[in-house]
Amino acid sequence: MFEDLKPHIQDLRRCLIHIVLALLVTFLASFYFWEIILEWMIAPLASVLPNGRENVIFTQVGEAFFTAIKVAFFSGFIFALPVIFWQVWAFVAPGLYENEKRLVIPFVIFGTFFFLCGCAFAYYVAFPIGFGYLINFGSQLFTALPKIGEYVGFFTKLMVGFGVSFELPVIAFFLAKIGLITDKTLKDYFKFAIIFIFVLAAILTPPDVLSQFLMAIPLLLLYGISILIAKAVNPYKSQDDEADEEIKSDT
Repeated sequence: MFEDLKPHIQDLRRCLIHIVLALLVTFLASFYFWEIILEWMIAPLASVLPNGRENVIFTQVGEAFFTAIKVAFFSGFIFALPVIFWQVWAFVAPGLYENEKRLVIPFVIFGTFFFLCGCAFAYYVAFPIGFGYLINFGSQLFTALPKIGEYVGFFTKLMVGFGVSFELPVIAFFLAKIGLITDKTLKDYFKFAIIFIFVLAAILTPPDVLSQFLMAIPLLLLYGISILIAKAVNPYKSQDDEADEEIKSDT
């Protein structure tokens, strides 16, 4: 049994090595510019603070340094996304047909594109609304002094969460392309998807209803788009439709 798994383990090892090397290169490049990147990351928070980024503090000796590490790793991960998607495809490609293997470039392009769309939605829509609500709530009684280390961790968690969530249409397309799902499959599981989406939003976002809806509503729309994609790529065929196709092929 181990001998059968050995080639797959070797393929996984090779893909992981390529991913790690790509992350290392992009991490080192990002670390050089970590201050510029951090300014960009702080901007949504600073815009709703009374004194801007002057209210952002750190309280531990090594917090600033480890924050720089987090910033460089996050931005390195974003820059390495095309390589990551390429290696994910390289790992699953041996189990695909030849015509399916040729979809690697669309998978890399659209996988990266939709991940960045999720990040952009979080940065330009969800963050300003969510941070504005959270910071201003109780501002008459308290002074907001966010810790930079905690904020960066919170920021990256939400960005990755939104980015992964926006991959839904891409996943639906390729699962439909290889025949694993149809539009009927997604329609049948829609009621379960609603529950899962709101639970996921509750886990990934701050504990307030506004932020949860800011993630859940786009996900529901993306699920609807995924149904349309699956219908275009691999529409559901009833037994009557299959019988008609067999009659046509016989004639």
